[in-house]
Amino acid sequence: MQLSRRTLLTMLPASALLAMAAPLRAQAAGQADPADSADPVANHAAVLANALAIFAGTAESNARPEVAAKLAAIASTARTRLTALDGAGAGELFKGLPLGTSDANLNTSYQYLYEIALATRTPGPAASDLRDDVSVQRRVIDGLTRLHETYYGDQSKGYYGNWFNWEIGISASVSKTLVLLKDELAAYRPELAATYLASMDAYLRNGKDGDVDLDSRFHTGANLADITTNRILQGAVTGDDARVAKAVADQLTVYATVDPYRPQHGVTDGFYADGSFIQHDSVAYTGSYGKVLLTRAVGTVKILEGTDYIDTADLVAVVRGWVADGFAPLVFEGWMMEVVKGRGVSRTATGYTDVAVVVEAVVDLSGHATGTDAGTLAGYVKFVRQTSKAALDPAVFVSPVSVARYADILADTSVPARDLGDAESHTAFNAMDKTVHRRPGYAFALARSSARISKYEYMSGENLMPWFQGDGAHYLYLAGQDQTLAFGVDYYTTVSPYQLAGVTAPVETRGTVPGLYGTAWYDNPERGFTSSSESQNTYVYFPRGTNTLSGGARLGTYGAVGLVLGDDVAYAAKQAGELPDDFVTYRNAVATKSWFMFDEEIVVLAAGVGDPAGRAVTTTLDSRIAAAPDTVTVSGRLRNGAAWPGSGTAPGPVSWLRYADAGQGVSVGYVFLDGDRDSLPTVALDTVTRSRRVVRTSNPDTPVTKRVFSLRVDQPAGARRLSMAHALVPNATEGQLKAYGRGPLSVVANSTRVQAVEHRGLSLLAANTFTPGIHHAGRLAIEGPASVLLRTERDGTVSLAVADPTTERSTVSLTLHGRWLRAVSSDDGVSVRKVLGGTRIDVNTHQVHGHSLTARLR
Repeated sequence: MQLSRRTLLTMLPASALLAMAAPLRAQAAGQADPADSADPVANHAAVLANALAIFAGTAESNARPEVAAKLAAIASTARTRLTALDGAGAGELFKGLPLGTSDANLNTSYQYLYEIALATRTPGPAASDLRDDVSVQRRVIDGLTRLHETYYGDQSKGYYGNWFNWEIGISASVSKTLVLLKDELAAYRPELAATYLASMDAYLRNGKDGDVDLDSRFHTGANLADITTNRILQGAVTGDDARVAKAVADQLTVYATVDPYRPQHGVTDGFYADGSFIQHDSVAYTGSYGKVLLTRAVGTVKILEGTDYIDTADLVAVVRGWVADGFAPLVFEGWMMEVVKGRGVSRTATGYTDVAVVVEAVVDLSGHATGTDAGTLAGYVKFVRQTSKAALDPAVFVSPVSVARYADILADTSVPARDLGDAESHTAFNAMDKTVHRRPGYAFALARSSARISKYEYMSGENLMPWFQGDGAHYLYLAGQDQTLAFGVDYYTTVSPYQLAGVTAPVETRGTVPGLYGTAWYDNPERGFTSSSESQNTYVYFPRGTNTLSGGARLGTYGAVGLVLGDDVAYAAKQAGELPDDFVTYRNAVATKSWFMFDEEIVVLAAGVGDPAGRAVTTTLDSRIAAAPDTVTVSGRLRNGAAWPGSGTAPGPVSWLRYADAGQGVSVGYVFLDGDRDSLPTVALDTVTRSRRVVRTSNPDTPVTKRVFSLRVDQPAGARRLSMAHALVPNATEGQLKAYGRGPLSVVANSTRVQAVEHRGLSLLAANTFTPGIHHAGRLAIEGPASVLLRTERDGTVSLAVADPTTERSTVSLTLHGRWLRAVSSDDGVSVRKVLGGTRIDVNTHQVHGHSLTARLR
């Protein structure tokens, strides 16, 4: 059952959250009426009991055989950490983690202490023999004391490296350890908890007076949820009800649907009405920070259960909407799509591992939902389990209780496995410049960027060669395939960053940030560039584009998307003389592109492809990887009927090509439509070996060997600009591809002004327009930049969808030539009237943020 996007994601607007938070803020400020106050002692006891159950499980959950592997993992980890504690050398608390200059090692040391403490508080018959071992607990407390006295307590010496470790990471481990060892701390070192709270407050340097600052760019989205969760636990441990109440009130702000035209506290991080999620102000991040926020939000629901702070049912409804509209479209057969993972795409544990985190959150959310919603969420858990090509090991879940609940869901025969969306769907995540098109046999994900959304994310030596990941890069996921063999870290390792699928790039060699500057960032404090400065974010970590047109329309399960390639803001700023001389920037190629997404085909048009600087340019129509031993073949036909020669550049116009990987049992077809006479494709099938470290400095130096297929159009230096048109046909047979010679697709227009195609089999006309003026496409006359889909039914009824891909227009107008049609139904903001020669449609696109508006005419 599809949960309503409009209903759920807007259930708690900012005004409702302010109303929920008001009594909490009054309570935190000591202004609440004592007669209205709940029992803080009982509330704190409930928070602590709930948190302990999350971390360590309960006697009931831990008695379950399904939980035994999780408990064994907790015990084994603790034993490993104790061995490292015993073997520590000078300047270390744990062997191999030297302290004093590495904030990452300090953060890890605190995590290790928590993992030891956890084993001492895990109940159940299969619990570790470390359970209730006071001597071990006191070793942990001694470790906390030593770290504070030597490496953490002096704030004048701390706060080097990554701000996250000091404001969030260390505090998370410490806060959880304080919960686990609360009683022993009171008996052994009763002053230590208060000492740590004072230091943790002092390290909130991006906050205000040692507390959260909702106006800080560091205290937003997932980061804010992390900080406030830590503070809830801290308040419960120390009996500081004001801390708990304010932390809950602060966290409530992350549940509000972001209104980009009226942001609260200037914050654009969070979930949007179309299901998009943004972190760092401009990074599409559902698959990384988004899943962190999901986990924290569900954790808050669990932690606050049985308390009087808020009615958690409201939060459950909002988070349920995030899952249905924000996460589910991005999960294909248990794999989290690359387009929303930022720098996380370069990590070795990704994809299926990302979804395991989401599944645990949904498992727990289903336990707090009611009625049909609980069954719907449980059914989604089953669906992911059944469709995933990697077995999910519940031992990776955080909570033993979640492991038991997961087993219950899988064993419940009354709950059918079912996706949260339809097998055929089109999701326009225009708020974060991403598009996902799904059919039973495949999913197609498209990454765009603009002046609103970053081209990529690089940070901390991760995602070292990201330059074109937001320039129309696409990912075609084929049903039944293990996606680790098609995408993930090995895709970025072995495929050239200049030849990612779908990308137009100049032929040049770019330098990585560490390679250019010798550090993981550009270090120039005098010009405002430090590791966490706004300039670093803007120009190094996640630069936006300079183009404004990026977006598209959705009509039912079909979609049209347009993109005008542009440089990033760093290049523009350097050209304007705003950046230091030694700051390196790169100029992009140019192109105007469209993607039209149907049932069997994704049609791609490109026009004006070239380079103003005269460099050679490569447009990669597709790139795929296969295991080195796999039998990979490329077959096809030229338009003159001759067989495809096998590799290299086509000797003449091509009719179709087919890539097939027999080892995986997958195939993709490429149908070449009307295009420039010089846009002849080149096929390469190479064996590539590279180390995974080329994409992330902390990856193991593991060589990866893949067969790398690329289908591209190469333009030599100084070449004129080209146009090209082709269709991707997932899972195609040669017979299907041959039929396209007389098939349903035709290119209506392909220029830098207008691009349009017609699918006669669907009676569907799709068009993108890019410039001012009136543009003609079939029966349509479209005024100015727009994205339009028009479908005609057998009875003459016309369905229409219109979107503003710039998000800046107040009105989009078009004329449908032919007989006058009346409106049968239409969205608010769509007006229809009779004009000479046809029907005039005016669409109010003011502040709808690229959302499609529709009408039915007859």
